[in-house]
Amino acid sequence: MANKFSKLVKTVYKLPKFSHEYLLTKLFCSQVKYANTSRVKIHRISNTDAELSLANSKRVQNHIGGVHAVAASLLAESATGIVFGMNVPDSHLPLLKSMTVNYNRRMQGDLKAIATLTTEQIQTIESAEKGDLVVAVTITDESGQEPIECLMNWAWVPKKRK
Repeated sequence: MANKFSKLVKTVYKLPKFSHEYLLTKLFCSQVKYANTSRVKIHRISNTDAELSLANSKRVQNHIGGVHAVAASLLAESATGIVFGMNVPDSHLPLLKSMTVNYNRRMQGDLKAIATLTTEQIQTIESAEKGDLVVAVTITDESGQEPIECLMNWAWVPKKRK
């Protein structure tokens, strides 16, 4: 199933490869202003996964020079929201229902997020009028470790109530 967002992504991938990251990032950040402020960068989007990163720059640092907790949560929310949003029909609204973030250790350097949906989850989104599911996301830092664990529960509901 294609929605407006997935069609735009497909159009970007028809353009020269060197422009993909830049255009995908601009497309997303034009709609999600805080992601633009924090300078979230999109590397890859598909119906089943999304890969994003966040540089450890001054604008997102905490008092000890690491990526701020809220900025790391934004990265997880953005990655999961993108892959989820690729599959929600235009007749429905994607909504973040809840998020649980466990900070296991100090983050070192830049962060990378990879969010994934299973085939079964995609089928559920396509077939159910409304519902919710947890979108898997892995956040790693420059050490290659996972400093935080995130559970992002996304819901979809019809835009027009019956």
